[in-house]
Amino acid sequence: MPDYDFVLTDRTGTDDRVGVITLNRPEKLNALSQELLYDFNDALHDMEADDSIRVIIVKGAGRAFSAGYDLTPSGGRGADAVVRRFRTADSKGRRLVMGIRTGMQQITDIHMYFWNMAKVTIAQVHGYAIAGGCEVAMMADLVVAAEDTQLGHPGCRGLGTSRTGVIWPLVIGMRKAKELYYTGENITGSEAEKIGMVNYAWPKDELEDRTVAFADRLANMTADHLAMLKLNMNRFYENMGIYSSVRSSTDMDAAGQSTGSSYEWQDHMREGGLKHAIAWRDPMYVGNDWYKYPTKKEE
Repeated sequence: MPDYDFVLTDRTGTDDRVGVITLNRPEKLNALSQELLYDFNDALHDMEADDSIRVIIVKGAGRAFSAGYDLTPSGGRGADAVVRRFRTADSKGRRLVMGIRTGMQQITDIHMYFWNMAKVTIAQVHGYAIAGGCEVAMMADLVVAAEDTQLGHPGCRGLGTSRTGVIWPLVIGMRKAKELYYTGENITGSEAEKIGMVNYAWPKDELEDRTVAFADRLANMTADHLAMLKLNMNRFYENMGIYSSVRSSTDMDAAGQSTGSSYEWQDHMREGGLKHAIAWRDPMYVGNDWYKYPTKKEE
């Protein structure tokens, strides 16, 4: 298998017919830097070209699948940090929406390739699969999770929108999709299984073995036949507008960098960095069980 700087590749299952890609920035909770994303893209292409690999498992090294996009890379910070080659500001430092949009669409191209590649894919998530990490997982054919995994998109809280999160209404229904989108809340792997966001939620210490067994069961058929089944199934969802929806959502994510809430976030990022911005934003959303306790005026 080729060597990459930010992902690991391996094979497992009967006759090594299951490929494994591991996001490998454990010290950063596998934050999605542009370098990691393009390594991931290359690894997917290499495994797609190998007919002996029938199913691909994507997982994360260390304590998490992925905690989202890397918002504090060495070259800059912000939701457009993964932009490659395109300017996001002019010579006077003014932000350029189309530059941001074009760069974001490059990342969406990777998501959409992962969605439609000619291999069956399984996202094996644990720890955190949030923000960009959740976006990546949602593009897999199948998703399995540790029961205590945190899934969601806190970036919707003023930082922008979720690009591939727009597929949520296709898998979990409009009401819950809107709630998760408007609040940026995380849910556990167990709850995600109940609402159809993931296929299975298993105890963390069983996740690895169960995922390999699941992948190996799928891999009983040849890679070309599985690819045909996948293409046939994906066509139905694409005819519902998934391509246009994800592209449109990426445009909204770019435009979302210029809202009042986004500017507040950017101000706090400039003042004290990512931790400072999160400490300002997230206390407003403390507690996921608020709806269980109706308020009552004291006598």
